[in-house]
Amino acid sequence: MDGGLDNEALHGRMAAILAESRPGYRILFVSVLISMALAGCAVGPDFVAPAPPRAPNYVIGQAAIVTAPASGDTAQQIHLGGGLEADWWTRLRSPELDRTVTLALSSNRTLEVARANILQASEEIKVARAGLLPQVDATGGLARQQYGASFLGPEAATFPTFSAYSAGIGISYDVDAFGRTRRGIELAAADKDVQQEMLRAAQLGIASDTVLEALLIASTRAQVDVVNSVIASDQRTVDLVQSRLAQGAASEQDVTTAQSQLDRDRTLLPALRQQLNTAEDALATLVGRSPAEWSAPDFSLAGMSLPQDVPLVVPSDLVRSRPDIRAAEAQLHAASAAVGIATADLYPRINLSANVAEQGLLGGPAGAAWGLIGGITAPIFHGGALTAQRRAAQDAYQAVFAQYQQTVLIAFRQIADTLHALQNGADAVTAQHQALTSATKALGLSRDAYIAGNTTILQVLDAQRLQQLAELSLVQARTERFIQTVNLFVAAGGGLTASGAAE
Repeated sequence: MDGGLDNEALHGRMAAILAESRPGYRILFVSVLISMALAGCAVGPDFVAPAPPRAPNYVIGQAAIVTAPASGDTAQQIHLGGGLEADWWTRLRSPELDRTVTLALSSNRTLEVARANILQASEEIKVARAGLLPQVDATGGLARQQYGASFLGPEAATFPTFSAYSAGIGISYDVDAFGRTRRGIELAAADKDVQQEMLRAAQLGIASDTVLEALLIASTRAQVDVVNSVIASDQRTVDLVQSRLAQGAASEQDVTTAQSQLDRDRTLLPALRQQLNTAEDALATLVGRSPAEWSAPDFSLAGMSLPQDVPLVVPSDLVRSRPDIRAAEAQLHAASAAVGIATADLYPRINLSANVAEQGLLGGPAGAAWGLIGGITAPIFHGGALTAQRRAAQDAYQAVFAQYQQTVLIAFRQIADTLHALQNGADAVTAQHQALTSATKALGLSRDAYIAGNTTILQVLDAQRLQQLAELSLVQARTERFIQTVNLFVAAGGGLTASGAAE
């Protein structure tokens, strides 16, 4: 009999067999059907999801709309209560990025592992549900027998040696009177929920890592461009000093100092190229390819747009938006079911078994035989093990509940940190714009003064260094705003709701 047969189909199959059976068989099947109706309600706690948080905001005094302006850059508005789409990365408006994330979500090996875990959990539910159905097995036996004088009286010794056989079916059924089996089904279903949320978390993580690696590639390319520009500026300074040396207005020391600055700046390129290569290799792995098989697109910060309108889920809905919180809730559900199983172990267990067979002598007539056995096992003394197991399950539930609360707190902290980072990042871009403007003006004045003979080459090089740092810092500050925006999308759950399909 198929272990996946539902109760209605099973009852129909048994009724059909009953109608065609002899009176003795009917007693067996009626007994089994009656025993299936004996199952009572499940003992132990019925799971209730924790109440959502009541905090109105993520930061003390934080308004529903947060404005994060940046001089010379995109101003952002964060709307509390807004909805985020599942393909949130499209808000950066980069077709190359969209294609890369889509490829990663379809080819990443980590997601294949998570999908396989869901399939495994689904089969475990079927295993648990099989406990609600009678177990039917084929039975058979063949024996060669000689009775002794002490069996059935002295005349038994005169009985001839004979061969006998038996062939039929055996039925066993565990009456789930106190819901142990049903709590096991509940636990298996909760474990599947955990795996589904782990898949959603993996999807969110892969998308996030892909976007962040793309941003790192874009930022590193921009920094390489800045360093190349600085090197070109250094070369112009060397040419300027050599020209003044030819005119007798500069010394060999000035030329050596300018050349030294050029050589030092050239040393910045290998480290940046290594950072770029590492990010490209990491991105290839994320899309399920080796670095030799796939090359990353030429991402650039100019080819991406910083989202102006940033939706943010309200705190009370965050617990339904983040897959890690939903996974923690599913783990809490599983721990609750485990308490129910430990509670059911304190109560009696009822088991019915029956067998129906044809028995006879080899070469002789055969006859029908059947047997029905009902058994009950009630715990009386186990040295306190059963009550200790129940208390252990209850303690485990409290531990999982504390972990759930910690997961929620971490989620709130991540969003609060990101909100602060977005505001501070906007202020940093404004400050870096001002610093670059000042450094560029100071460099121009220093060069003019050097040409006029009113300053030394060291002052020119110092001004040039300040401009270089300002340009690199501006690129990094702009990248940080992209990164923190992505972090906010991820911290809010990335638009993957509990009802969303995890493919």
